[in-house]
Amino acid sequence: MELSDANLQTLTEYLKKTLDPDPAIRRPAEKFLESVEGNQNYPLLLLTLLEKSQDNVIKVCASVTFKNYIKRNWRVVEDEPNKICEADRVAIKANIVHLMLSSPEQIQKQLSDAISIIGREDFPQKWPDLLTEMVNRFQSGDFHVINGVLRTAHSLFKRYRHEFKSNELWTEIKLVLDAFALPLTNLFKATIELCSTHANDASALRILFSSLILISKLFYSLNFQDEEEAGLLELLKSQICDNAALYAQKYDEEFQRYLPRFVTAIWNLLVTTGQEVKYDLLVSNAIQFLASVCERPHYKNLFEDQNTLTSICEKVIVPNMEFRAADEEAFEDNSEEYIRRDLEGSDIDTRRRAACDLVRGLCKFFEGPVTGIFSGYVNSMLQEYAKNPSVNWKHKDAAIYLVTSLASKAQTQKHGITQANELVNLTEFFVNHILPDLKAANVNEFPVLKADGIKYVMIFRNQVPKEHLLVSIPLLINHLQAESIVVHTYAAHALERLFTMRGPNNATLFTAAEIAPFVEILLTNLFKALTLPGSSENEYIMKAIMRSFSLLQEAIIPYIPTLITQLTQKLLAVSKNPSKPHFNHYMFEAICLSIRITCKANPAAVVNFEEALFLVFTEILQNDVQEFIPYVFQVMSLLLETHKTDIPSSYMALFPHLLQPVLWERTGNIPALVRLLQAFLERGSNTIASAAADKIPGLLGVFQKLIASKANDHQGFYLLNSIIEHMPPESVDQYRKQIFILLFQRLQNSKTTKFIKSFLVFINLYCIKYGALALQEIFDGIQPKMFGMVLEKIIIPEIQKVSGNVEKKICAVGITKLLTECPPMMDTEYTKLWTPLLQSLIGLFELPEDTTIPDEEHFIDIEDTPGYQTAFSQLAFAGKKEHDPVGQMVNNPRIHLAQSLHKLSTACPGRVPSMVSTSLNAEALQYLQGYLQAASVTLL
Repeated sequence: MELSDANLQTLTEYLKKTLDPDPAIRRPAEKFLESVEGNQNYPLLLLTLLEKSQDNVIKVCASVTFKNYIKRNWRVVEDEPNKICEADRVAIKANIVHLMLSSPEQIQKQLSDAISIIGREDFPQKWPDLLTEMVNRFQSGDFHVINGVLRTAHSLFKRYRHEFKSNELWTEIKLVLDAFALPLTNLFKATIELCSTHANDASALRILFSSLILISKLFYSLNFQDEEEAGLLELLKSQICDNAALYAQKYDEEFQRYLPRFVTAIWNLLVTTGQEVKYDLLVSNAIQFLASVCERPHYKNLFEDQNTLTSICEKVIVPNMEFRAADEEAFEDNSEEYIRRDLEGSDIDTRRRAACDLVRGLCKFFEGPVTGIFSGYVNSMLQEYAKNPSVNWKHKDAAIYLVTSLASKAQTQKHGITQANELVNLTEFFVNHILPDLKAANVNEFPVLKADGIKYVMIFRNQVPKEHLLVSIPLLINHLQAESIVVHTYAAHALERLFTMRGPNNATLFTAAEIAPFVEILLTNLFKALTLPGSSENEYIMKAIMRSFSLLQEAIIPYIPTLITQLTQKLLAVSKNPSKPHFNHYMFEAICLSIRITCKANPAAVVNFEEALFLVFTEILQNDVQEFIPYVFQVMSLLLETHKTDIPSSYMALFPHLLQPVLWERTGNIPALVRLLQAFLERGSNTIASAAADKIPGLLGVFQKLIASKANDHQGFYLLNSIIEHMPPESVDQYRKQIFILLFQRLQNSKTTKFIKSFLVFINLYCIKYGALALQEIFDGIQPKMFGMVLEKIIIPEIQKVSGNVEKKICAVGITKLLTECPPMMDTEYTKLWTPLLQSLIGLFELPEDTTIPDEEHFIDIEDTPGYQTAFSQLAFAGKKEHDPVGQMVNNPRIHLAQSLHKLSTACPGRVPSMVSTSLNAEALQYLQGYLQAASVTLL
């Protein structure tokens, strides 16, 4: 693309169209820009436009387009083509800083973001003069320019706050400090002086103070690695503690004589190390060392003295269970990370977790004394809290944590505490100290204690009697309204965990009838919680919504019209930028549950769901939202399967699009697409045969593509089986031979156990649908005597590998047909295979499944999928019911075999008993006689 006026004009026109609210105008323009962005000079045209255009809207639009272009294309991925030519890269870096600083603030922000994206990849090695260019601008005296530089520097350097230590990082920070520290300090001093000079000028002060804030942020980023994180000495000590713990566990005998000195040294380390965050890893590893030592029988003498236990409690455990300012900051300002560490067990290196493990370790040999000592501490902490709750609330927090660690002997994430310390009265503590906090009218008061209480319910749900848990359910529902992200997230998570609890006979502990009184407020508060700041895509809340639907079943039907509207609006909102995979998954599960529950009671209601969902689904498909497309296809399959009559025309309009090759390129789409095509074939095979007969080659093309792939060949067979089972025979007559030829080619080129199993099910289904003779004729029509080869080389030796009840039944009925309804099996050279085939069928019934896999298959490479592929996520509540294609025909395949053999023997008396008695082994013969007896028939 030349840097010409004509191209600038064309680009302007297309940028204008991307702002058009009409999707018919906007989308083609977006597609066009996408198609040309790989051309040389495209980014330079955008930069020229935002510098020279007279139209401010176009300038802003060009700046946003440029930033997004940089975001998508600047990174060079190994083994992939470079998306931006080198000349363009050089030109962009030469001009962008000047352009950013001379642009209005709205555009400056976009270009500043673009610079930081480029800087992340190229600075310092490939962009060495960036710092010099920025520092030189401090001399300008123009605070619009200065703040632009500071804003860019901040976005560039703030990553130093969270990057892992490395020599490369230290080298880069040193380079920045050498160039930036003095000019930044001088700028800070000069700005402070200007604040004094302009003390009475509010507008000037506003600009100057914004500069000071940015300078302070830069100062923080450039010093963070020293300030907050452990230094080399702490890291060394921490690693030594780790190594000592390893030796104490693995090399007991050799390490025994050194261990007391290590215990003393680490004890001294613990009682002299401060509470700062940078010592957390050191303290955590030191405590973990003591925890691993105190659990081992031959070291228990080091801990059994009452004074030692008291000292450990007082000096190590209690101080490290305290809720510090840093914890409070994380609770309030970094809730997502706090929840992840606390709920999902990634708190492995925290002081609290280590202290908890030490308590558990000490309880192994000293449960009585430890419980006695700690009970005294718990009581004194609770008394301190009672004196002045608003000041001393951290005492109660530590008390709850101490009780939790004291009582927890064994725990799993799924079931909470599975084994508890019997010396701790968990129910009494719950009633006296947890329930009062949860019953307090103000859900926003003492949020940390609220979170503690809710977590206590979660952890000890198996120890607290059901009647107390039932009392806590409305209280948890009430806490869904709490402003604290941690509190309302914990409330949602606790409800979800309670609703999955199992009682007698593996039924849910709480019945729908018990939760029914709260159903309206439960659903209202759950959906309201999604509107609270910071929780618009809270996966715990959405999971609780899904679990509530699942538990309550038809009790939610009156609320579904409102709920499905809210779910659809949420789906539309998150489809613009899907970023929370778990949230999205639970949302689609909730949609599926709404459909299943409602349509089970009223199948006609499926139309209402289609009206609510199809507009959003269309937008997702048109905008190619890759993460959501597999989900959309699964929900559409569920909707389509709910229709009892012919396929509605709205689905038939979609059918041709499902066969487009581009959809099948993404592996994540394949299982959902196959399921949807199966639904089309089950519900509308006649419609497809008559109205879309020209699409059958496309359908078979999909089958051909899938069958060629070791990863997806089973999906090809699912599709083929549905075509054979549901399509009118005449519609596929002309393609049958070609289908078998393709399968034999694959068998010849790449025979795998998975392929063989699928192939066996298919040929037996074909035999059931078209008859045994048709199967023999099609094989021998491809190549003379091929039928015998398939029997001898594939069916007889491999049938034992087939797995799955329905699959085994299909094979049993198919083989029975070959034995009893295929004349060539009785009077040609194929007769010699009749008894071995019967023997293999009895083996399928009676012998264990053959799960062996040839050695060479253990290392089969599944085809590499190019680039990033959205993985397929199966929706549990969109699940396809297991379908038995011979269910109406055959109930018991053993009885069916006996009856079919009896019928064959009446047609040719004497032959069947003779073949059976002379060639079948004794054990198989005994089984066969059992089948005949059960069917009340004999062989004539």
